[in-house]
Amino acid sequence: MADNNIEKCSIDCIHEEVLKKVKACLPQEETLYDLAELFKVFGDTTRVKILCALFESEMCVCDIANLLNMTQSAVSHQLRVLKSARLVKYRRDGKVVYYSLCDEHVIHIFNEGLNHVQE
Repeated sequence: MADNNIEKCSIDCIHEEVLKKVKACLPQEETLYDLAELFKVFGDTTRVKILCALFESEMCVCDIANLLNMTQSAVSHQLRVLKSARLVKYRRDGKVVYYSLCDEHVIHIFNEGLNHVQE
């Protein structure tokens, strides 16, 4: 449903100095595209659950599948998406593959999003 109560200017005016300043600060189009793609990854509840779990501990696919009551195949698919977005990494220990969050940036992004929705 559209919100017909959006506040708008009563006149058509352009603030040239503001536009100039903002245009100079906008990231490159490719960077904005990459950012939008990153945020799309967070648009899936299963991936958010996986990130939440990995926030607490490094885990193997079997453990994540058990925790989320999903097949290993389904979890592996989601982990591939997270890995391609550089949100998770893995390490092999013999026949077991363990996943963890890629770096502190992921924790920061996740915490900021969580804080925002809990306000």
